[in-house]
Amino acid sequence: MDYINQIMDFIPANEQESQDKKIILDYIEKFPHNILLRENEFAHITSSGFIMNKELDKVLMVHHNIRNTWAWTGGHVDGDSDFLQVAIKEAKEETGINDVTALTKDIVSIDILPVYGHVRRNKYVSAHLHLSVAYILMASEEETLIVKEDENSDVSWFSLDKFTEEYFDDRDVYLYNKLIHRANQIRKLDDI
Repeated sequence: MDYINQIMDFIPANEQESQDKKIILDYIEKFPHNILLRENEFAHITSSGFIMNKELDKVLMVHHNIRNTWAWTGGHVDGDSDFLQVAIKEAKEETGINDVTALTKDIVSIDILPVYGHVRRNKYVSAHLHLSVAYILMASEEETLIVKEDENSDVSWFSLDKFTEEYFDDRDVYLYNKLIHRANQIRKLDDI
C-alpha cells in the first residue's frame, strides 16, 4: 500500500504532527479494509489542498456550507489512494480553477481534524475524525472562480494578513499558518 509509505515518509515538524502521524498509522493498521472510505464512521482519511498563488502571498479559500466559515479545499478520498490527485480534483471542483499544480508531490501536513455532527443531503452525519493529509497547491489568480453551490457559497483569494483569529478560529489559524510556513520553507529549498 503505497499510501502508507507516503504517510510513513512524512517528516513531522512538531509534536502535534508526530503524535497525529503515530495515531493515523495505528488506525490504518487496525482498520485497513475501510480507512479510505466514509463507511468507517469514526475516522477516515481525507486529502486537502492549500491553494496558493505563485508569489506565495495569497491563498484561495472557499466559504464552506457545513462549517459556515472560510476553509481550504479537500475532501474524502473515497477509496482512492492517490491522495495528491484527490486534493487536486477537489481543488478544481470546489473553486472552478483548471490549472492546478503541486508545490511538491510530498505530503506537507498531517493532522487529525474533528468534524462535528451535521446534516448533509438530508441525512445526519455523526461527529467523527478526518485523518487529514495535505498538500500545497499552486494556481493563478487569473483563473475564473466558480462556486460549487452544494459545498460552498463563495470562493475568494485571501492575503496572508487575514490568517489571524480575527478571521478564523484558533485551530484554523494554527493549521493555515503552518501551511504558509511550509510553503515558504519548500520554496527556499527549491531556490538553493
